[in-house]
This record gives sequence, structure tokens and C-alpha cells, in this order.
Amino acid sequence: MEIILKTDIAGLGYKNDVVAVKAGYGRNYLIPQGFAVMATPSNRKVLAENIKQAAHKVEKIRQDAFDLAASIGEMALTIAAKAGDSGKIFGRVTSLQISEMLKEKGFDVDRKKISFDSEVKTTGDYTATLDLHKDVKHKIAFSVVGE
Repeated sequence: MEIILKTDIAGLGYKNDVVAVKAGYGRNYLIPQGFAVMATPSNRKVLAENIKQAAHKVEKIRQDAFDLAASIGEMALTIAAKAGDSGKIFGRVTSLQISEMLKEKGFDVDRKKISFDSEVKTTGDYTATLDLHKDVKHKIAFSVVGE
């Protein structure tokens, strides 16, 4: 079953993408929740017209994402966490902590747009991926140090 996404859904696609999903997932979850519509010929025409009219706005959003990635650059963050003698931290570092650190530095990145390459449960150096736009993915390095 093909659907047109009305919002970004992690692991599936971005807004205005036409994607194929299983019928039950589309009919029972995505469409009733308002996340998607059926990809009928008339909905495809509406989508094409909306994309054409919003092309300038989308380009500005994309350029803003590139500018944000360039301004963040090769910034390295340091996160302090309570850790045991072996270097294992109590709990783990979350995307909310990375988002707050970036906000302190003057960059507003939603925590839902931050993902980790591996789970952060020990002290050391890691990288996180910022999903700023569907064309713009930026990696940021951070260090976890024990308190």
C-alpha cells in the first residue's frame, strides 16, 4: 500500500514522501492518527501542487539547516556524569542532555532530532548525529567525563 506522509516519521520517511507500507500499518495507525493519506491519483496531484508552491519555503528551511550545521562545525561538547571507579556512568547520556548543551552554546536543536551511534554508558569520547533536515545530517563529538 502506498501512502503520502503528512509528517516526518523516524525510520519511515519525511513529510510529502510517497512510501510503501503494509496495509494494516497504514490503515490502522498512520491514516487514523493523521500522519498520512492514501496515495490516490487525486492526492498525488494535490501533493505535486503543494510541493511546487512550497519549493521556495523548503529551500529556505534547507539552507537554514546547512547554515546551522556550518555554525556548529567541529564543536566538541563535554558532559559531566556521575561514574563509578570502572568508568561506568550511573544511568546514561540522553539526547536531552546534548540538546541542552547545544542550547547553552546558542544552537536550538530539538532532542528528537539527535541520535547516538552507540549507547553512552561509560566515560569516553562519542559522536551523535543531528538530523537537521532530510538532506542535512551533522555529526557532533562529545566527551563524557566522570564527576
